[in-house]
Amino acid sequence: MTKAEQLQAVAILVPVDFSDHAVRRIDRTFKQMRIERADPALVTDEMRRTVRGIACFAGISAAMMDALPNLELIASFGVGYDSVDVGHARAKNIMVTNTPDVLTEEVADTAIGLLINTVRDLPRAETWLRDGSWAKKGNYPLSRLTLRARRVGIFGMGRIGQAIARRLEAFGLPVAYHNRRRIDGLSYQYHPTLKGLAEAVDTLISVAPGGASTQKAVNAEILSALGANGVFVNIGRGSTVDETALAAALADGTIAAAGLDVFADEPNVPKALLDAPNACLVPHVGSASEHTRRAMADLCVDNLVSWFTERRPLTPVPETANVKARG
Repeated sequence: MTKAEQLQAVAILVPVDFSDHAVRRIDRTFKQMRIERADPALVTDEMRRTVRGIACFAGISAAMMDALPNLELIASFGVGYDSVDVGHARAKNIMVTNTPDVLTEEVADTAIGLLINTVRDLPRAETWLRDGSWAKKGNYPLSRLTLRARRVGIFGMGRIGQAIARRLEAFGLPVAYHNRRRIDGLSYQYHPTLKGLAEAVDTLISVAPGGASTQKAVNAEILSALGANGVFVNIGRGSTVDETALAAALADGTIAAAGLDVFADEPNVPKALLDAPNACLVPHVGSASEHTRRAMADLCVDNLVSWFTERRPLTPVPETANVKARG
């Protein structure tokens, strides 16, 4: 039996809401099985018997894994995987992969664009032009904020954080960071606490992953430390921010402005943030170009192909890096 024939016999479960490009590749390469959502109640007897892999936008619970006794691999689309129960996957000897690197530069570009839009108020300036206000009322008001002389702190200095930092250096801005630990070889100033970082800068960019350890890490105390000239940008995970505290900080002048690409309960955005005139909001578009999403889809499927042919993953998440293929 050829490798292609072997793969055609491998059943891969794909929730309906998934990348079209990845779906087409999986359909050509594997035995694809579709499901409305990753819900164990929807798992059929055939799925229980045959499914060996899942390709998904994360969101795989322990119960879903338990419903599929032959599951070997969860190929998660995206760099974040906090909605996959990786601890349970590791305990069940299930490999989890994600799609790092291929989206790093795109997300870093978006972070810088969001920062500039937030500081210079460019979306509203464009509306001023398009709705005829420029012709009727004259020039758009001067922006109160600027990037000049700003000091930037990055919360989460991983691949994306470092790509953002390199871009900020080109703008002539000093960069500092907070991580769980100092990163060897980085010249940026390290702060062992997030509060210490916020006190030292006036612009805070969050690229931190989700999960219990970062839940609402950016809270009222951190925003107060950032100060009245402070700008907060979140390109990481919405769960890392206390959105009620953020809305209050924007309303009462605790900070000057915020730019948000991610939210705690997407696609639902709190009305207090929607109503904030000093907030620039975009709908989780950090990696959302056709070029980058296609690369992410390819890496997601390539992990499946590598696992079921070579018995090794291409980009395992750290928690399951030591999981071994069965048989």
